[in-house]
Amino acid sequence: MSRAEAPAERIARLVRPAVQAMEAYHVPPAAGMVKLDAMENPYPWPGELRDAWLQALSGVSVNRYPDPTAAAVKERLRREAAVPDEAGLLLGNGSDELIQLLGLALGGEARTVLTPAPGFAMYRLIAGFTGMGYAEVLLGENDFALDTEAMLAAIDRYRPAIVYLAYPNNPTGNTFDDAGMEAVIRAVPGIVVVDEAYEPFCGRTWMSALAQHPHLLVMRTVSKMGLAGLRLGYLAGHPDWLAQLEKCRLPYNINALTQASAAFALDHAGHLRQQTEAVRRERERLHQALDQRPELAVWPSEANFILFRTPPGGAGAIHGRLRDDGVLVKCLDGAHRLLADCLRVTVGTPEENDRFLRALDAALRA
Repeated sequence: MSRAEAPAERIARLVRPAVQAMEAYHVPPAAGMVKLDAMENPYPWPGELRDAWLQALSGVSVNRYPDPTAAAVKERLRREAAVPDEAGLLLGNGSDELIQLLGLALGGEARTVLTPAPGFAMYRLIAGFTGMGYAEVLLGENDFALDTEAMLAAIDRYRPAIVYLAYPNNPTGNTFDDAGMEAVIRAVPGIVVVDEAYEPFCGRTWMSALAQHPHLLVMRTVSKMGLAGLRLGYLAGHPDWLAQLEKCRLPYNINALTQASAAFALDHAGHLRQQTEAVRRERERLHQALDQRPELAVWPSEANFILFRTPPGGAGAIHGRLRDDGVLVKCLDGAHRLLADCLRVTVGTPEENDRFLRALDAALRA
């Protein structure tokens, strides 16, 4: 009798080498912590709005499949996001699924994803498991500005199928020069995805440029508006492009409870905008407070988080002391060479931000 094949042997034989070489995305446990690591809106809905939402959910028939087109949600998103009438709209289970759909539709070993870096980790991760090559162009070392000439040279070299431009950029928090963005968009032989996940906090968009650039797509999420638990992203662009992506979308990818919740929330978008304004005010206060600490280098942000650099070699220790003190932020040291010694903190409530600052001062003194 032949020896049974061990799991590791079968994995080595069957799983694509690119996937074997990857590491799964890790989300640290956060129970009982002041959670300032994931760019979430810190404000829950007030009681009366929550009660009305639960009442709306009571009418959902969970024994039936959801609307496969999510028409009610799309109609409200078009209104709230000012999506041009001539543009199509595709919904995903968060922006992550939309990035995956793009990789599935345009992927292959001879295809490349190009992004400025440092940037959103999912661009690289999803390029890997959809069989695409990945290339990056470094942002400015001191200001994280877009290096337009280097981007154009990389476009000429790699002829990328997909270029992602995050606006504002995660994890640096800045937007890129509009003239540079325009030059890159015009030069790309594939498609350009402007990732506007943090648009509510900067108030600028490329949505109106869709008509001028048929290969341009604008991607957003409702997560940063205060609806992270719904996992709903959307992609706007030329209907012909979205028709191709629809072929890779699994049916019923937006469940009935998410559809009902999103439609309800968007009917109360004024409340979400008030929360966004509160976060923007706190962002300025938190930035000023961090900037007053001479040990730190702090970058301006147009998102709902702030990137700052600790003293040399101190990021890991400070991150650990903050965690021990019940405050969870994101340690980016080691994620990219331009992020050495860097931490990223999400803007929380005034009380959460004060708690973070007290814990940070204690960590810096230790």
